[in-house]
Amino acid sequence: MTTVAQRRASSPRELTRVAERISFVYLERCVVHRDANAITAEDADGTTHIPSATIGTLLLGPGTRITHQAMSVLAESGAAVAWVGEQGVRYYAGGRALSRSSALVEAQATLWANRRTRLEVARAMYRLRFPDEDPSGLTRRELLGHEGHRVKECYRHQADRTGVPWRGRHYVPGDFTAGDAPNQAVTAAAQCMYGIAHAVVAALGCATGLGFVHSGHELSFVLDVADLYKTEIGIPVAFDVAAESTEDIGSRTRRALRDAVNKNRLLDRCVNDIKLLLQPEGPGAASAADDVVMLESDSGVAVPAGRNCADGMTW
Repeated sequence: MTTVAQRRASSPRELTRVAERISFVYLERCVVHRDANAITAEDADGTTHIPSATIGTLLLGPGTRITHQAMSVLAESGAAVAWVGEQGVRYYAGGRALSRSSALVEAQATLWANRRTRLEVARAMYRLRFPDEDPSGLTRRELLGHEGHRVKECYRHQADRTGVPWRGRHYVPGDFTAGDAPNQAVTAAAQCMYGIAHAVVAALGCATGLGFVHSGHELSFVLDVADLYKTEIGIPVAFDVAAESTEDIGSRTRRALRDAVNKNRLLDRCVNDIKLLLQPEGPGAASAADDVVMLESDSGVAVPAGRNCADGMTW
């Protein structure tokens, strides 16, 4: 039996990088089981095999049942799992991180713990969203005000582009049908983006609750990351779907967003953007693939684990 410190790192053949995965797979009215390192979806038409390591997020719609073994292989693969409704998407659970190193989450915690650096990351996030505007020197209140103005401007622009009437953003939690067609599409797109962002954040081993713009919620950092692509991908896709028809808004938005995510290689961008935000100077001594356990010392020097410190070690 090996210890955690002695466990070998998985090879590229065993794990697919999160940036190379399918953004999400939606299943409904089927039984999900495991066959070796794949999951199977069995329904009236037969059985479909899906390699678990190629999935970013698995969306389980109405009528699905999933076995313990299927959940086990998804967790081992670092895939996120969400139980969803026919008309909307809500994230409930996720698997383990693909990263073996704590370098990113330590960098995240260090930046988050200092109010000055936390604001700097928030400004960097704003700059990623709106590269034509320099947020340097903006306060928190000013950042939020500028962001709100740009999002409203995006809604108006998309409404003009598609000819879809827009009467403002209206969303009633728990009641997807309370909004009109464009609001339903925006809601469905946003929830899908949250699931995708959560899958990437979890796969990289970051802390979902340590947000730089959002705070006070277990998914604060997930909301931060998802919002990076709201005006570029989420809102335009929602208005395109609403312009086509008011029927079956939820499922059509999911399919359209899936195509847009794959076309824009969003998973790859999402991974790179998170690393850029948290480690702007590049990774430290440990990379995300390292499977090394260290001990903290008084002098700040990393001490190898797996050795008895009573044996007269020199630090």
